Amino acid sequence: MSVLRKSTAFVIAGSLTLALELVENELMHATLQKAVTRMLAPLVRVLLRHGVSHAEFASWAKQTYVEEANTHFGIDGKNPTVSRLAIVTGINRKEVKRILDLPSDVVPAVAKHNRAIRVVTGWLQDSEFNSAKGEPLTLTYGDADAGFNRLVKRYGGDVPARAVLDELTRVGTVQDNDNQISLIAKGYVPHESEEAMLDLFATSARDLLTTLDHNVSGEGKPRLQMSVAYDDVGAEGLEAFRSLSSKRALALLQEMDSELSQHDRTKNPQAGGTGRFRTGLGVYLIEEAVEDEKADEE
Repeated sequence: MSVLRKSTAFVIAGSLTLALELVENELMHATLQKAVTRMLAPLVRVLLRHGVSHAEFASWAKQTYVEEANTHFGIDGKNPTVSRLAIVTGINRKEVKRILDLPSDVVPAVAKHNRAIRVVTGWLQDSEFNSAKGEPLTLTYGDADAGFNRLVKRYGGDVPARAVLDELTRVGTVQDNDNQISLIAKGYVPHESEEAMLDLFATSARDLLTTLDHNVSGEGKPRLQMSVAYDDVGAEGLEAFRSLSSKRALALLQEMDSELSQHDRTKNPQAGGTGRFRTGLGVYLIEEAVEDEKADEE
């Protein structure tokens, strides 16, 4: 084969390789689009329910693009330049700079909720605050060394007992009858506070998506990601599974809390260890109405 023919063959082979890569990229992009659209659906429902327009959401998304690119897409451990951020995100340099100059958000709600969760968990598990049958006692508020105040001091860190009581009352977790505090929900599930529910929505969704992103990226050891679901369950089976999963999940989380709290240096200063990490386990119920395709076929 002549040199000319060899060169032509290399050009053809290179063109085919490039064409295949383009096709693969398009297929991956289409798959990603479908995945993201499905993922966004419940988020968009929340936004529409609260009157958030597409334009406002697009503005928030733009800010997040810049913040995430600035945090995770530098080169050789260096912070990316404005020009690189513009290239990576597709946002013009002027807008990138404007977003970078915005004040950082401070989110104290997460820490507040974590303290409230610890107090409720301690109330459920600590024998000092339980009856002989293992049920949470009604606790008196007011005495710094007893009752509800003692519970908060043990599990709430440096948060004042009054602040914890106000928060748990606000979200409907406890009932206050003349400083006699009763636990009416076996967990920090703030049904009475939409603001608190949105805070938990953000925290839980971020935790799950962060784990999924880690596993998809293939970097490091895979993180625990398990679920079980069936798509042809009747209403009676659904109700039975709701009850079963609630009981089993609560028992599992209480066991995990007991184990994990031993390694938390805020609660157990003797735990020691290097670095600082946030870790835990989340459990959620899967429930979705499915169109009856079988009935349509008949």
